[in-house]
Amino acid sequence: MGVLFKKENVADPQALQEDAGHRTVSQFLIVLIILAVAVVGIMTYFSYRWLVSILQPNHSANDNSAALVTTTLHSTEPSSAPSLKISHSLPDIKEELQKQVHCKKTAPTRQATLPSVPTRHQTFQRQLHICDVPFEICNKATRESPSVGEIKPELYKKDLGRKASTESNSTLEEDGEHGKPCGRIHFTLRYDQDIEGLVVRVLQARDLPVKDFTGSSDPYVKIYLLPDRKKKFQTRVHLKNLNPVFNETFVFGVGYNQLKSRMLQFSVYDFDRFSKHDLIGQVLVKSLAEVCDVTYEMEYIMDIMCAPQDKENLGELMLSLCYLPTAGRLTVTIMKARSLKAMDITGSSDPYVKVSLICQGKRIKKKKTTVKKSTLNPVYNEALVFDVPADNIEDVNLLIKVIDYDRVGANEMLGCCAIGNQCIGLGRDHWLKMLDTPRHPVAQWYPLVDIAPSFLDFSEQSPVKCISIR
Repeated sequence: MGVLFKKENVADPQALQEDAGHRTVSQFLIVLIILAVAVVGIMTYFSYRWLVSILQPNHSANDNSAALVTTTLHSTEPSSAPSLKISHSLPDIKEELQKQVHCKKTAPTRQATLPSVPTRHQTFQRQLHICDVPFEICNKATRESPSVGEIKPELYKKDLGRKASTESNSTLEEDGEHGKPCGRIHFTLRYDQDIEGLVVRVLQARDLPVKDFTGSSDPYVKIYLLPDRKKKFQTRVHLKNLNPVFNETFVFGVGYNQLKSRMLQFSVYDFDRFSKHDLIGQVLVKSLAEVCDVTYEMEYIMDIMCAPQDKENLGELMLSLCYLPTAGRLTVTIMKARSLKAMDITGSSDPYVKVSLICQGKRIKKKKTTVKKSTLNPVYNEALVFDVPADNIEDVNLLIKVIDYDRVGANEMLGCCAIGNQCIGLGRDHWLKMLDTPRHPVAQWYPLVDIAPSFLDFSEQSPVKCISIR
């Protein structure tokens, strides 16, 4: 049994040789397949590169030849014939360029942040400068200009020096419209060339009226250099004194050549701690170049003209002002009125408000609100917009009239008020507050008066103007 088991475990050498041969054959076939794939890939890559190198110069040559053909065709064809296209898929270069140029010309411009000067401002300037009144040509003798270095004896008089008292109100604006004198103001004027400024010294005020219930007043003075609204000063308040002594000096920085077009305004107010300050009166000094001297300090005593007093209560009007400097737009909002005068038999009225825009004595524009039937306390809340350039806002004034509408007869004015840089008191203060706070509405109540200021009465103008020819 042991001998037989040993014989069965012995391997056959021939079978081992056949297995080794099969393994070598399979490995050889795998190597051949890998080599064949590699050779085929290399041949494909180099053949592709060869084909690309052959086809590329031919393609560029065809393009050049096509370009030559198109240039020759364009040169031989007349100008009226349409251009020949190489390919229907590619657009014509010339037509595309023309379209691009046309698009650039007709492209809308982008809106700027700040609006340009509108045409309505041009109409404002045109209405301001065109005058339709007739005129005559007058031949006047030309004045001989003084020679340079001419000596003027009147400048060296001693009377012009230390004291030149003036007790006249001829330099006041609208003398008759501001009532009677209500005291006097004592001040001095001098122009200092070293600092290039107008030196104003307010000395004292005399015989002021009583404004308080205690039988006295609390006066102080505001000084303006017109028409510049920013140049203003104010004295101290003197409590319970009808003859205050101020003795305060103020300097306005202004060139000597500009004094001819400037005016000096003294406004005397009564201070009130709990309510609005009352305007006692004002003094307006014109022709500053003539009333002040470079060498001496000129001294003046002038009457203070009272603020206009209402003879009867004509009611009040509340309105709001707002100015946009960038757009040049002035908005007047008529809000409401109260306690108007009854004009109808029924004891009521049909009021409406008319606002006139006046510049340099000319009415540029007028607008009005709707009519409120049978009421003495109308409520409007209507905005009237005027186009006023920023260059002309200093010369603009507003005349507001409350008018009773009558279907049968003529319309009658219930009252009026004036607002502007040239006005006095409440109208000027409201106007300056509007200019100091642009883009913000400023509301104010106005007592109505029966007569409009004379400088806003544009109807009373001389029909004939004279132009001198030199």
